[in-house]
Amino acid sequence: MPVLRFVLCLAMTLASVALMSMPASAQRYDDRQRGRNVAGDFDYYALVLSWSPTHCATLTRDRYEPQCHRRDGRRYNFVLHGLWPQYERGFPGECRIGRRPFVPNDVIDDVMDVMPSKPLIIHEYRKHGTCSGLTPSKYYELSERLFRTIKIPRRYVNPYEVQSVSPETLISEFLRENPQLRRDMIVVSCGGSRGRLKDVRICLTPDGKPRRCGKNENQRRLCRSPKMYVPPVRSSASARTDGVGHNKRPETRQDNARPPRRDRNPLPGPDMDRYRDSL
Repeated sequence: MPVLRFVLCLAMTLASVALMSMPASAQRYDDRQRGRNVAGDFDYYALVLSWSPTHCATLTRDRYEPQCHRRDGRRYNFVLHGLWPQYERGFPGECRIGRRPFVPNDVIDDVMDVMPSKPLIIHEYRKHGTCSGLTPSKYYELSERLFRTIKIPRRYVNPYEVQSVSPETLISEFLRENPQLRRDMIVVSCGGSRGRLKDVRICLTPDGKPRRCGKNENQRRLCRSPKMYVPPVRSSASARTDGVGHNKRPETRQDNARPPRRDRNPLPGPDMDRYRDSL
């Protein structure tokens, strides 16, 4: 019996020493294993800018998307896909907030200029916005404000031709136009046929300041292709852009008139399994 008591005491002592020797970030991650998906409890944001032509090129002919089928000839380049709360390793999702994750229509209307898909807006708040600790109004106000701080390199504003670009070249161009960013604050994602450009991800603190990315934004994992296929925009309303390459708000609601279609599927959502498999 005394021997068993000695063994138990020794095991507890060794466990305590091991915990004390763990880095703070590892202890924090371990704590969150016991209480993950808590609204407002995260380390940083990933601001995700999707390349709209890649999404539009994958649509079937009978599927309607406002961003791909505008009647005024306007097309989008980079659009706001989402603002994702992240842990240093891993991320929360669908956090409980004590109420329905309902996004009011006036909030949807306000952000449609940079995030032109109502289903996506609803999906992103339920999946990610609930974990920000913000209301839908505050979450999308912050999302649009951060999106508009990013200057789009000129060659991606309204390209008429297909481009072949390496991930590092695209990142270098973004860094040149956005001196507030460093190399460890931005990654690019590609995939599918011919390594198509999917999105650019920029890491920000919870209050919106640039910061280094965490383990989730692994460039080698997100885009393995040495060259990316970048489909063109080909907008016939290219004058409707502001000084940083973003589309201006439409002058009238008629610009976004919607044909009577029933398909309301969102843009492709974040690939959660891809993150988890790498952890």
